[in-house]
Amino acid sequence: MSTHQIVYLVFGIVLTVALVFDLGLLSKKNQTITIKQALYQTAFWVSLALLFFVFMWIEGPSLASENTSTVAGALVTGPQLALEFLSAYLMEWSLSIDNIFVFILIFTGFAVKEKHYPRVLLVGILMAIVFRIIFITVGVALVAKFSWILYLFGIFLVYTGYKMFTSNEEEEFDPHDSSVYKFLKRFLPIVGHDGEGKYIIRVNGKPAYTSLFVVVILLGAIDMVFALDSIPAVMGISKDPLVIYTSNIFAVLGLRSLFFLLRGAVTKFDYLQQGIAIVLVFIGVKMLGEHYLNEWMDKSTQVFLSLGVILLCISGSIFYSIFKNKKGLPKDVEDGSL
Repeated sequence: MSTHQIVYLVFGIVLTVALVFDLGLLSKKNQTITIKQALYQTAFWVSLALLFFVFMWIEGPSLASENTSTVAGALVTGPQLALEFLSAYLMEWSLSIDNIFVFILIFTGFAVKEKHYPRVLLVGILMAIVFRIIFITVGVALVAKFSWILYLFGIFLVYTGYKMFTSNEEEEFDPHDSSVYKFLKRFLPIVGHDGEGKYIIRVNGKPAYTSLFVVVILLGAIDMVFALDSIPAVMGISKDPLVIYTSNIFAVLGLRSLFFLLRGAVTKFDYLQQGIAIVLVFIGVKMLGEHYLNEWMDKSTQVFLSLGVILLCISGSIFYSIFKNKKGLPKDVEDGSL
């Protein structure tokens, strides 16, 4: 068994045990998640990702020595793979923070009761993991066969970053106007309530779909849209499938606890979107100019550069949002009810 296969096996075992622990001990059906519980769960998932980073650092030399650790001819050495994982994870984690605002709009738009939040988020996140695995597998296969696709990804990231920097689409998002909701409403019998926590109920002897079912589908669909940005961005940081898979899955699994931790304060991060946009443009430009960049900067230095830009832009945008305080504190923060 190769070192890569061992790492994949360890990753699978760790995630299985972690999910059992999270679902069995940290989550209960129809139970409201407090800020304290969310903080513990967030610390749990972040710590798990950092421990995996340490594990990859230790196994770095063995991973780098295998040919399977390359995609499109990109070789890595020593701890570089671990640093690529950390950079990719931070990128995905910051994008997850940006996603939370849209999730809040979906829950609010369909009047989802707070006691149903944990289970609905869990189902949506598990769907997102399946879709991301499919997207990543297809993306890695395409890049391995047609390396020029990376240039298309680069152009797409620069365009997406520019649009994100100059627009406020998230604030204007209405889940009832989404094409996914209109499609579901056209072809499925949808009732306007949550069915007391059920996804499918029977009305006059026929199946009908509740608002919770619609919310779950919307969460999965929204994450697919976000994946179109995040997966190319991660591929701009690392070409190794191991890094791409693990960083995405770790970030997605931690999204549920992060939602409960930040849902009252996420609207305070007014400039986070601009910080993420700058990172996307940077990675896109880096992908477009990779051939010339490789001539005067080694791979390890490039990884440190990417990590530094991600940390600077994300932390800088969050701190600037706090001090600028363009919108002011949300009411639940002001009165201390968070």
